[in-house]
Amino acid sequence: MSLRIRKAAVLGAGVMGSGIAAHLANAGIPALLLDIVPPSPAPGEETSKRSFRNRFAASAVANLRKQKPSPIFSTAALDLIEVGNFDDDIARIAECDWVVEVVKEDLEVKRALFARVEPHLKAGAVISSNTSGMSIEGMLEGRGEAFRRRFLVTHFFNPVRYMKLLELVPGKETDPEVLDAMTRFGEEVLGKGIVYGKDTTNFIANRIGVYAMLRTLGSMGEAGLGVEEVDKIFGPAMGRPKSAVFRTADIVGLDTFVHVAKNCYDTLTHDEARDVFRVPGFVAQMVERRMLGDKTGGGFYKKSRGEGGGKEILALDLQTLEYRPQQKVRFDSLGRAKDREDVRDRVRTVLEGSDQAAHFAKAVILDVLAYASRRIPEIADDLVNVDRAMRWGFGWELGPFETWDAYGVRRGVQEMKEKGLQPAPWVEEMLAAGRESFYAVEGGHDTYWEIRSKRAEAVPENARAFKVEYLRRGNAKIAGNDSASLWDMGDGVALLEFHSKMNSIDDSIIAMMNTALDVAEADFRGLVVGNDGSNFSAGANLMALLMAIGSDEWETVRSMAAGFQAANQRMRYSPIPVVSAPFGLTLGGGAEAAMGANAIQAAAETYMGLVEVGVGLIPGGGGTMMLLRNVYGPFTADKQFDPLQFIAKTFMAIGTAKVATSAEEAQALGFLSRHDGITPNRDFLLSDAKARVIGLAASGFRPPRPTRFRMPGASGRATIDMMLYDMEVNGQISAYDRKIGQVLARVLTGGDTSPGSAISEERMLELELEGFLSLCGEEKSRERMMAMLQTGKPLRN
Repeated sequence: MSLRIRKAAVLGAGVMGSGIAAHLANAGIPALLLDIVPPSPAPGEETSKRSFRNRFAASAVANLRKQKPSPIFSTAALDLIEVGNFDDDIARIAECDWVVEVVKEDLEVKRALFARVEPHLKAGAVISSNTSGMSIEGMLEGRGEAFRRRFLVTHFFNPVRYMKLLELVPGKETDPEVLDAMTRFGEEVLGKGIVYGKDTTNFIANRIGVYAMLRTLGSMGEAGLGVEEVDKIFGPAMGRPKSAVFRTADIVGLDTFVHVAKNCYDTLTHDEARDVFRVPGFVAQMVERRMLGDKTGGGFYKKSRGEGGGKEILALDLQTLEYRPQQKVRFDSLGRAKDREDVRDRVRTVLEGSDQAAHFAKAVILDVLAYASRRIPEIADDLVNVDRAMRWGFGWELGPFETWDAYGVRRGVQEMKEKGLQPAPWVEEMLAAGRESFYAVEGGHDTYWEIRSKRAEAVPENARAFKVEYLRRGNAKIAGNDSASLWDMGDGVALLEFHSKMNSIDDSIIAMMNTALDVAEADFRGLVVGNDGSNFSAGANLMALLMAIGSDEWETVRSMAAGFQAANQRMRYSPIPVVSAPFGLTLGGGAEAAMGANAIQAAAETYMGLVEVGVGLIPGGGGTMMLLRNVYGPFTADKQFDPLQFIAKTFMAIGTAKVATSAEEAQALGFLSRHDGITPNRDFLLSDAKARVIGLAASGFRPPRPTRFRMPGASGRATIDMMLYDMEVNGQISAYDRKIGQVLARVLTGGDTSPGSAISEERMLELELEGFLSLCGEEKSRERMMAMLQTGKPLRN
């Protein structure tokens, strides 16, 4: 642990360089961002001024504030980025523990920069390149031994904050300590998934990913398929992202895509499938016409104005290179796969189909799987690195070998041979050895087929990685129902897992919350609330609520809301530590369940908010009180503070359905407290939450004291209503929006209490329940709930 990174320098302030600097700042690491001095000053411009000389780096930082999705967790992160230029500030890299080069993909440019860097490097500092595929040996020409030993490739994917993959590629002389240090830093500080590549063209993800895309493009014409049809086939049905093939190319940029493909074709003279990397003629024509995708306003898709002025997305006809309306895409195999929740079942369902989509998918997939098998050990030592690279870098739900397992390895090999495709010899060696799948669970542990040792070995994992699946294999279940389960995590810690559809809160989850507390308070040191889903919880079960309202089951509605309030309060004031572990979407009832715990360990990528106004309601599980408690609670006893400023902040967060775009922003908004923890790497979240429980329990935990809120009463409510009136008059909100705001204001200002009077949390919850139920009875709220269920979008009525 002798090598620690406390400050970094980023050389190059383009899209990737500024993105890396931003993510370093997200992680709390000061970054020095340098670029060239602008070569062409404007007439009369003073070239000696720093504002001119640092323009490129300073402009890049300014642009970080405007980018969507945001590359930063909060604007405060930007304070950690210093800007400069190569001419004036190159010596300052001596302050840095890691220097990463992110200049243009030109070998001579990189060599020249490294020559300038070498004299100023701090002893023991790591030096790396973010190249997407240039030769390490070529870049290191002329560098000394110490430089070579501290050098490696650190290949991030764009956008840096959101793409999990970080490919680490050591050179022949790279010190193992450097590789280990960057692995720890990447995983534990930056929150990345580490994949180990080799010094080969485009490393792992781009080599396989670009092959797969070009193989698809090269086959679609013969198959008679258009852009939208191919994207429908190679989208979620096949475990790929919604951006699929062509939308992904538009996002990346066709010029970038062509550059990577051309680099493969030019350098991979030994590759038996080299011709696949030859750029199709229609793609070359698109680049010539500057049809590069999003960056030029159109690529394979183009946004347009349809009839009536509405937005329309047109698709490109690859025969004419003219845009046309998208066609409806329907294939039986895709329709059958749609209802399959397990991605393996979806993939298998498509590949076992008999229609045009299934035949095309199978032809492409079998070719790509065979190619991937033949690239080991050329680009990576094992199949785990290949699968992780494709999941984390291209957004595939299953890597190539996981996909092959889902279909059946032996069946895949047989069908490959029938099509004249050749899998790598080691695949058939594995089958001959009696192993029928690349991955398996043995003794409760994930194993994979290790090609070098020709045997099954444990899948490598960081010791902090933890999944509920591990507990399931170990028969650690204590109790459960259809929506939630209670598990023994070991070390005296229990885990409450939600597993309803989208982890939505329902009666069964509320019941299990109480069971979990009964058991944990009796037999455990503490309780974690978390799960392995795609999101912590998307909110309450809206369909169940709407059905109860439609059936006039008002006591059922009241009982569920009051029961959820009570369960959250019970977690808050439990005599044992209760740590929630939110991540991803943590909305509405999900946010309430997270805030109900007496401590929170959140993933850095947590998108949290009380969004009930979008369906015509206010929070009903205690969220109004809990957010106000977080925002106002520390100051409520001090009469020097005006309660209305805290109430107004809480009102705006709930009344505008504000969703924090990171855990750090959730702290600023009050959904999380400043004492709550943040975990950069989602894989470590449950482990960190468990450690938090143990730490609290071992350090004399006691539950917090209840808050009493000093409230303004009717006068405060009138102040808020004046704001609502102005917004309605100016057309910013509807009359019904104002009504919802009035109900929310009544709760937040303490109902009919006298100004300055203190009310209890219980009274706040009573007011919230009263307001929630009153809105449930409104026809316009029911219309909004139905619209959300049908369209997924809020209705403004």
